[in-house]
Amino acid sequence: MNATNPYFDDVLSTHILIRAWLSGEAAAPAHCAELLARFSPAFTMVAPGGKQLDSAGLTAFFRAAGGSRPGLQMRISDLVLIQESAAGATVSYREFQSLPGAENTERLSTVVYEKTPAGALLWRHLHETWVA
Repeated sequence: MNATNPYFDDVLSTHILIRAWLSGEAAAPAHCAELLARFSPAFTMVAPGGKQLDSAGLTAFFRAAGGSRPGLQMRISDLVLIQESAAGATVSYREFQSLPGAENTERLSTVVYEKTPAGALLWRHLHETWVA
C-alpha cells in the first residue's frame, strides 16, 4: 500500500473525522461541517443493510448522530486503488468498528471519488457491505 496516495490519505482522514464526531470527542458544529464538506452534493450511498442515502440523508444522519456512539473505535485496512483518472478514483477498503459492550462489526466498502477542477477529492458514492 502506498502511504502517500492522496485517496488513501483521504479515506483515513475522513474516518478520523467520522469517529471523532460520532464518539463525541469532537462536538463543535465546525467539525461536522468539515466532515460534510468531504462529500459531493451529488453523493449517494448504499449502507451495509441495503438502505440508500443521498447527500441530504447523509447530512441529516451526521447532524443527528454527533456524540451518539461514545467509545467508538474504527480501523481501516486493505486499501486498494481500483482505478484512478483525472476525474477521480475508486478505492476499496475494509472497515472495523467497535463499541464498548457491543459486538464488533466489519464491512467491505468501496468509495468513488470525484476530483473537482480545483483538485479537491469529494466522496461521490459509497457502497458498504457487511462481512459475513
